[in-house]
Amino acid sequence: MTVGNRIFPRKHKISAELVEKFRVLPVANVSDCMSRLYAGGTNLRPMHTDGVLAGPSLTVKCRPGDNLMLHKAIDIAEPGDVIVVDGGGDLNNALMGELMLAHAINRGVAGFVLYGSLRDLDAFRSVNLPTYAVGVTHRGPYKFGPGEINASISIDGMTIEAGDLVLGDSDGVLAVPVNDAEVILEATLAKQAAEERQMQQIKERTNDRSWVDKALAAAGVEVISA
Repeated sequence: MTVGNRIFPRKHKISAELVEKFRVLPVANVSDCMSRLYAGGTNLRPMHTDGVLAGPSLTVKCRPGDNLMLHKAIDIAEPGDVIVVDGGGDLNNALMGELMLAHAINRGVAGFVLYGSLRDLDAFRSVNLPTYAVGVTHRGPYKFGPGEINASISIDGMTIEAGDLVLGDSDGVLAVPVNDAEVILEATLAKQAAEERQMQQIKERTNDRSWVDKALAAAGVEVISA
């Protein structure tokens, strides 16, 4: 077995039911319920026009600028999968473009997270498959390997295991571990309900703002009188 040049089976996978429950929740609220410590980084930006990303991850680790393993990942992807690629954040060569995008759509892929570049940006915007990347370049990829599929990967400090839930909206990308998903979902639903109540109070001008002065006092802020 050659370390760094392997294709693993996916040992677990977030359920379709949980994917749909998370799909309607803001990524920011899910992130808050994960102690605001997990994120795919601020460099990952949406390359599609609109819409949300939600689905089980199929992970790819590749040499920067090489997409051989990404091609294989698309070939074996199951409908609804989100392909997440650790390309080292390299911006010099695109990991995929319009042709691979079309093939992925035919395979039922739900979206992409590319820690690297893409090309044919107009096609991604037109097709509008949820796709996040850190850059755009016209320079194409190489196809020599090495790489791995369904191994643990890390994107800007966020660890992703194959089968974990991947979420994305206009605020960015977040991975939710399979084993923690139900607890995080419950907490996020509670937070969402609380924020809806707070928004209604704001509209009615009945929201309690006393916490601000309490926080200032706790921080030792001195209020200077005029």
